[in-house]
Amino acid sequence: MANGNGFVITKETWENMPAEQREWLLFDTLQDMNRRLKDVERRPFKDKCWAFAGGIVGGALAAFGIKWGG
Repeated sequence: MANGNGFVITKETWENMPAEQREWLLFDTLQDMNRRLKDVERRPFKDKCWAFAGGIVGGALAAFGIKWGG
């Protein structure tokens, strides 16, 4: 298991860790997972917005290309 700063927790480290420190590590890990899940849930809206903007830019460039190239 790794916590938010990239520190890897081994089985031996976990077993020698005080109970309170383990609880805080679990809490921190759950909070980090919650933040990441929220980011993933918001992503589809962002992806749709970027796809829409890309479609507008691509459509405009295609129209100009047909006008100037044809």
